[in-house]
Amino acid sequence: MTSSQASALVSKLWSYCNVLRDDGVSSQDYLEQLTFLIFLKMAHEQRRRRLMPIEVIGFDAWQDLLDADGRELELRYTKILVELGSRDGVLGRIFQKAQNRVQDPAKLKRLIRDLIDKEQWAGTGTDIKGDAYEELLARSAEDVKSGAGQYFTPRALIEVMVECMRPTLEDTIVDPACGTGGFLLKSFEYISENMPEDLTSDQSSRLMNGAIRGNELVDATARLAAMNMVLHGVCATDGESPIDVGDALAKPPAVHASLVLANPPFGKKSSVSVMNDDKETESKELRYSRRDFWASTTNKQLNFVQHIYTQLATYGRAAVVVPDNVLFEGGAGEIVRRHLLEQCNVHTLLRLPTGIFYAVGVKANVLFFEKPPPRTDGTPSTSTLWVYDFRTNQRFTLKQNPLRREHLADFVSAYRPGQSRETRAASTAFKPYSVEELMARAKVDLDVYADVKDESNDESGMVREPHAIAQNIVTQLEAALSEFAAIADGLRPADAPGEGVDGACVI
Repeated sequence: MTSSQASALVSKLWSYCNVLRDDGVSSQDYLEQLTFLIFLKMAHEQRRRRLMPIEVIGFDAWQDLLDADGRELELRYTKILVELGSRDGVLGRIFQKAQNRVQDPAKLKRLIRDLIDKEQWAGTGTDIKGDAYEELLARSAEDVKSGAGQYFTPRALIEVMVECMRPTLEDTIVDPACGTGGFLLKSFEYISENMPEDLTSDQSSRLMNGAIRGNELVDATARLAAMNMVLHGVCATDGESPIDVGDALAKPPAVHASLVLANPPFGKKSSVSVMNDDKETESKELRYSRRDFWASTTNKQLNFVQHIYTQLATYGRAAVVVPDNVLFEGGAGEIVRRHLLEQCNVHTLLRLPTGIFYAVGVKANVLFFEKPPPRTDGTPSTSTLWVYDFRTNQRFTLKQNPLRREHLADFVSAYRPGQSRETRAASTAFKPYSVEELMARAKVDLDVYADVKDESNDESGMVREPHAIAQNIVTQLEAALSEFAAIADGLRPADAPGEGVDGACVI
């Protein structure tokens, strides 16, 4: 299926979302219903193949829906959702807690008969369903009113990160905050395009059964991720779900990965606190007990950085999107950065411009690091951090000037593993910083460009947008407030309960 054909199909499907808005169906709810119905249509098509038909769910649910009208259609649809939601494996994952959100039977009938039934979703390879479904996810993410944007990472950035990390058949790939599965799908695609012609059955089986896994906190988003994986051919419909549901930070990882790719959710404070061996206090608040963490903090991004370190196997590698506050925040932030530089080879930092994420004014970076065996000589595992400045003089918007793969071609070319130091030095955007220099900075601050820029202007001298200035002020104030909270917590008597700045107990 060509991109224009996929876009035409998406436009037809998405246009119906506007019809359902009047009934209170949000774009996220609509996409969820499309997920259920497209899957049922695929199962119907597989069941009716002329050669080697495949029984996916044990009955023809799609035909049952086509044959029903009115109240009977509602009842049949609800019964199908409940029955499939009780199944094991990826089927149960996709339909877990599924509900019918389209309350008008006539509109539900049109969605089934006129929009989805007229397309072949299972008989033309993965492109028709994969490309179209991916664009539907992007459309949902663009609708910021639905809240879906928090789960969406720009496709161009995903492509660049995966291309730099170069996943292989031997990798175990994990995204602990996978959203709709963008990193996992692109990794699968990269491996598929670069796999050897003499692929063994064992290698193929491993790739489809456990080599690529994700974790997602939000149940509805995990459902979209599982469906996305099925539609792209990453896992079989009768197999186990590659997406785990729950809070990845709640306990040490059960699976150790050779490659972690992640864009943990933005938003600084967690609703619960993290406790390590530093102190033990009584609290009625729900809390994590992560004795494998370096520091106790309510900062979600710092906790994800620590979690990803624990999830990496020895010689594992990671590429993680982090907001600016992870680079400069004191207290727990300083502890995490110091340990990360000491115990990992933190070799590359890509500074990203604003305008590429759906949250307005977000200033983020991609941190690349590896986990070598522990050193016995006491020296840090990091020797040099190469910082690539892609923020200066760069202006992007989601609509008129979105980020594209070619914008980061220089970074990918200079990043390549195995390239010499001179290759990176030849790029005017790359600048090296020795680990000694970084360790000597106040709070082990990795926001190295903060020393040389005027925050009211960008590096080109152009006045920055008011929302960007305001966002920067908020970030700085949150960091300062977090440090004051840590100081107050340290001064509190051991038997006194603490209260964090967001009302949550700090342990």
